Amino acid sequence: FVSYQVEILDWKTKKQLCFLDKVEPNATIREIRLMFHKVYPRWYPARQSIKLDPKGKSLRDEEILQHLPVGTTATLYFKDLGPQIGWTTVFLIEYTGPLFIYFLFYFRMPFVYGLDERFTSSPHPVVNLACICHSFHYIKRLIETVFVHRFSHGTMPLRNIVKNCLYYWGFAAWLAYYINHPLYTPPSYGKKQINFAVIMFLLCEAGNFSIHVALSDLRRNGSKIRKIPYPTKNPFTWLFFFVSCPNYTYEVGTWISFTIMTQCVPVGLFTLLCFIQMTIWAKDKHCTYLREFKDYPSLRMPIIPFLL
Repeated sequence: FVSYQVEILDWKTKKQLCFLDKVEPNATIREIRLMFHKVYPRWYPARQSIKLDPKGKSLRDEEILQHLPVGTTATLYFKDLGPQIGWTTVFLIEYTGPLFIYFLFYFRMPFVYGLDERFTSSPHPVVNLACICHSFHYIKRLIETVFVHRFSHGTMPLRNIVKNCLYYWGFAAWLAYYINHPLYTPPSYGKKQINFAVIMFLLCEAGNFSIHVALSDLRRNGSKIRKIPYPTKNPFTWLFFFVSCPNYTYEVGTWISFTIMTQCVPVGLFTLLCFIQMTIWAKDKHCTYLREFKDYPSLRMPIIPFLL
């Protein structure tokens, strides 16, 4: 076979960082990353972005050298992604914070609301229910992180975790402060409103979990091959008939129901931000599906059936 020569340049300066001689034609990008790592130990594979074009997209680990649009002397570009952290660790940190922060307000710690007698009075029953639902949501997320999720990308930049934690932890504190405040006003329509919201909350949580399990089953045995997700016998997965990312649809539904349950403005603002962010993610994922699969179901929308 004809061996390849691989030249790796810095994506900004175009300075040659590494020259790999006698590389097998069937070598994958992952193997090239490992070769590069031997030359530069500080740049471990997860930290490397290898590209065909300095401003292009990163090549996937499974892509094969001889199938790329390069000659026998291939020029690739390296970008340092910075220190990385595993997604499992990221999610555990992000989701554990809101769980415990909420409890600080729920148990009315003296430094939160003060020691005045009315600040330690018994909360309205919906406050207890809100704490149970909020805790259930994040405990479910932690369980999914450990036992269900399979990540296509093993890591994310370490710097992003600060931003993510500020978002999740900050909003958890803001919501908890108002929901557990001694002057909190319960929902206008009382038990009817609360019961409706709890049923909606539990259905959305069950749906979200069902979708995560269905997506996880697509990647059994550590496979990274992308497949089109389809509905299963589980009725909660039938939303796949109409949307590409029903996990986001159910997630937004969860927070809408929590907003109805608590009738709290900060929860509503958090729900709105969640919807905006998840719509962006859903549209991006939907476009990826359309680009990768010619037979992708035409009826599907990114996040809201028939609309968006």
